Amino acid sequence: MDFSFSKNEKLKSRKVIDSLFTEGKSVAKYPLRLVYVEVTNEEEIPLKMGVSVSKKHFKHAVDRNYFKRVLRECYRLNKHLLLDNIEKKYAAMFFYQTSDRLSYQEINEKTILLFKKFIETENKTV
Repeated sequence: MDFSFSKNEKLKSRKVIDSLFTEGKSVAKYPLRLVYVEVTNEEEIPLKMGVSVSKKHFKHAVDRNYFKRVLRECYRLNKHLLLDNIEKKYAAMFFYQTSDRLSYQEINEKTILLFKKFIETENKTV
């Protein structure tokens, strides 16, 4: 099992990010939210992921960067849940949407619940 989060798995395309916000679907498990859209790219990567922490909730870049690191780590350790259960290719953004300072363990638990909710939602529509 590959627990890396390599450069080619990161969401960087401005067009794809714009399409996420215009036509993307959303799944939430407080305080996390996953906005995703199905993509048709030629690459072999089944899931491209980006992370975001609101400047509204954390004024200092140090705090935003800390929570982005935590989100990336939670994704990296739990992405096998998503990759084992999706058939289509997706682009997704992972948001931390509260000013509450949750611990790593709490964020990791919420991440697992969020990913399971995403899988249920997508398997219903297929």
